[in-house]
Amino acid sequence: MAVLGGRHIFIGIASVAALAILVVSCSGKLGRAAVLDLEKTPLQTVEDMFAVQSRNGRVLMRMEADVMERYDKDTVAYESFPHGLSIYGYSDEGLLETIIVSDDARHVVSKAAAHKNDEVWEAFGNVVVHNVINQETMETDTLYWDRARSEIYTDCYVKMYSPQGFMQGTGMRSDDHARNAILMQPFNSYGITVQDSTRVVIDSVNFIGPLLKK
Repeated sequence: MAVLGGRHIFIGIASVAALAILVVSCSGKLGRAAVLDLEKTPLQTVEDMFAVQSRNGRVLMRMEADVMERYDKDTVAYESFPHGLSIYGYSDEGLLETIIVSDDARHVVSKAAAHKNDEVWEAFGNVVVHNVINQETMETDTLYWDRARSEIYTDCYVKMYSPQGFMQGTGMRSDDHARNAILMQPFNSYGITVQDSTRVVIDSVNFIGPLLKK
């Protein structure tokens, strides 16, 4: 008995012709497999991805994506999120603070000896960064997140909305919770100089309402 193409084949004198047919058939399949471009083929595909990062029982971040594809090349390994990615960051008090969504994203890890600890998240297409607590929103086309430096940044056009007004410009730097975003080259922006001191801003995401007496 011999193993060929994942099947057990019994070989006898009367089955030589049949064996020849099987060998030709398997050779054809191998020829088609050789055409496969491994550089463009994911090593792993995960659907409905849901990941949570926590420390000492406290949630720091969660990520959601319809599809995640993992690739491994000579110099880098990366995960691709071709149908978009949503990232939710939490404050030290456990409140949902930052939401980042995009149409496409990648997580790239360098294999070079000098940069083996380098990893960068890249978001592309209709990128929206929303700080829930500060009620601030940024919109851009491309955003990078350097986890080692706890920084998000872009060199593209950015729009920023907040209770204090509207800003736009080219290039932005901020901590990765979008608490202190700075436009590098602002233009045609405006601010609100008069505000209603009685206005109450409610965090509708984290607000749970008053505790009722029993």
